[in-house]
Amino acid sequence: MPSSTPTSPPVATRKLSERQRRVVRDRQARQREHLQQGSDTSDADLRPGRVVSNYGKRLIVEDADGRLVDCHFRQNLGAIVCGDRVVWRPEKDATGTVVALEERRSLLVRPQRHGKPRPVAANIDQLLVTSAPVPPLDTRLLDRYLVAARLLDIDAAIIVNKWDLADEALRAELDAKLAVYRDIGYALFHTSTVDGSGLDELREVLRERTSIFVGLSGVGKSSLIDALVPDAELRIGAISAASRQGRHTTTTARLYHLPEGGDLIDSPGVREFGLWEISAAEAARGFVEFHPYREQCRFRDCRHHEEPGCAVRTAVEAGGISPARYQSYLQILADAGD
Repeated sequence: MPSSTPTSPPVATRKLSERQRRVVRDRQARQREHLQQGSDTSDADLRPGRVVSNYGKRLIVEDADGRLVDCHFRQNLGAIVCGDRVVWRPEKDATGTVVALEERRSLLVRPQRHGKPRPVAANIDQLLVTSAPVPPLDTRLLDRYLVAARLLDIDAAIIVNKWDLADEALRAELDAKLAVYRDIGYALFHTSTVDGSGLDELREVLRERTSIFVGLSGVGKSSLIDALVPDAELRIGAISAASRQGRHTTTTARLYHLPEGGDLIDSPGVREFGLWEISAAEAARGFVEFHPYREQCRFRDCRHHEEPGCAVRTAVEAGGISPARYQSYLQILADAGD
């Protein structure tokens, strides 16, 4: 898993060197030291916790005993998101204050075409790109998420939910579109919360990991949560009660505990997931099937577009790389202006 500092580039954080890790640890130690100066707070008052939901100016933090605490947080900590591990202290009114952010293993960031990138979730091990027969499968959106996972060095899997709604012809069409992803090594699941198909296989890949559902609205991510997490409604109610807000007043990500072990984050649906500030080298690294050919290109800085002696383009022409996936790569370059 990659590690990251509390800030990140638009798509994904990068691995840190040991020197950078020491810098992060030293900074966190200074945060704690600064906290002690001028106050009567002792180390015994500082407690570890994990953010299970973010309500803008407030966080819901789960403590070591599983209790949910409504917390303020220090603004100098930057953006804190679902999945973050933090240090907090209790306040007299039964709320808390987050005073330090622990080092992250990974950080998924949603780029914004105009404005600052928006962090979504931290310390995730696996990205579950979720789709359904309706709305239609968007392979360009799928490819962008797979690139983001690749740059984060985390696993990714593809879920086609609501499989019971697809007739034989539509199933054949979807399978044909997704065959290329299976061929290049991505796990593919057909699931239905109506008849339960595919859920047992999905539970196995979720076990003992922190995974996040991503994808368009309307593909049934919430129904999957209900099927995989028996106490999901109780969890939502407890988070809402801790935040003292209504159950449906937020579109924030939420973290659930799986009965088989592991955690699952449900993220809000999106209309798009752009990679507007990605470089050509990063985009190419995000396409796993490019890997065997990239080192064979004539130029080390080949963008795999119009350069002579490009082994990636030759592989596309020879059928070794899907033309549709290659066109998706070119679209990412065009959107990024690279």
